[in-house]
Amino acid sequence: MLGLPAAPPAAAAPPNPKGKGRCSAAPPPAMTGRVSLAVPAAAVSLSLFLWSNPVNAGILSGFSGLESTPGPDLPRLEFLEKWNAENQKKYTEFDNRFKKSKVLQDLLEKSRKNKEKNERMIQDKYCLRGAEWGVGDCSTEGMSDQEREDFISELKKRAGAE
Repeated sequence: MLGLPAAPPAAAAPPNPKGKGRCSAAPPPAMTGRVSLAVPAAAVSLSLFLWSNPVNAGILSGFSGLESTPGPDLPRLEFLEKWNAENQKKYTEFDNRFKKSKVLQDLLEKSRKNKEKNERMIQDKYCLRGAEWGVGDCSTEGMSDQEREDFISELKKRAGAE
């Protein structure tokens, strides 16, 4: 910042004779006394409000709320109860029939087989990676170069990498 001219000091500015058009944020001298008394009074009242003793809940303490009170008994309509019971029997029968269906049994069996196959593929993939890096259960440490190549090619066939 060398070589830049310095700004003139603030005291060098001429005072405004009429007191109008101020740019500073300072309040006029008459207001200064009132503001300086209001700030401590507000702080004292705020501190008294915040530091007061806690209020006890009174008769409502321990009340579990309106949700726990049972509502009034509604009138029972016999034909609706019969209709509901018939529908429940029908739905239970449909569920049992679906659970015993051949299609669902076939899909569950395929899902079980796919899960086993996917688990084996993942194990083979990680075994192949371990063999290539020379770490883990499938490490090729201590194998000759030919044994290592045969082992990795067999793992690649099993993992489907080739």
